[in-house]
Amino acid sequence: MQPGVCWVDGDIRAPDDAVSAEISGVDLLLLAVPEPVAVVAVPALMDLLPERALLAGTLSVKGRMATPVRGFQDRQAVSLNPMFAPARGMRGRPVVAVTFHHEPLPADLLALVEAFGGRVVHMDAVRHDRLAAISQALTHATVLAFGHALHTLDADIDELVAVAPPPHATLLAMLARAASGVPEVHWDIQSGNPLASDVHEALARGLEHLRNVVGSGSGEDFERLLRDVASVLGERRRSLQDMCAQLFTSAALVSSEESA
Repeated sequence: MQPGVCWVDGDIRAPDDAVSAEISGVDLLLLAVPEPVAVVAVPALMDLLPERALLAGTLSVKGRMATPVRGFQDRQAVSLNPMFAPARGMRGRPVVAVTFHHEPLPADLLALVEAFGGRVVHMDAVRHDRLAAISQALTHATVLAFGHALHTLDADIDELVAVAPPPHATLLAMLARAASGVPEVHWDIQSGNPLASDVHEALARGLEHLRNVVGSGSGEDFERLLRDVASVLGERRRSLQDMCAQLFTSAALVSSEESA
């Protein structure tokens, strides 16, 4: 136990006297618990929080949290989602902020995030959950499906690294990062967001569409597919293409070192 740190054991869904005493004296209550626990706990916590206090959370899904929080209009609350692994550090990285009640305390907390280098991105709960499903659940599902395909193909990793072109080397690197992560985190990303099933279906439809286009033997259909994909990128296409070139340069260097 570090000096100045107080540890109180209890259930925030049904706070006992010791937990209630601690909560009633705080300036900031940060919920770093699973979403089902947080959603159930909010009414009891809001009743205990002093009016000067801020309720904050780091839930990866915001929509279900919004309903109980908004039932307490006299309390200040904000929910954050750091869009990066903690080990990568905060500087320059996005931190999504869903402010349920626009009062001074959320702004103060977000100012601290910015002071430590975080890039605060404001949005409402509905938009956050949709973007999280696309940017996290879809991305991770793509990488995991790629890894499962390698597994079923009985691929030899040494041979793959030796011949890997930059796109494949980059995907291997992403797979290595995912496979080295905490299973509970990946499970939460894939199962916690109610929109995750939608992006899973979209991914499956995308692969099936590609199979159909290739199976048709039509080069024109394939060109149309590429145009459709390119249209998603809009004016960001050039900058993203440059970023990809930088990633591929790093991937090529790693591949050559591994195969040496």
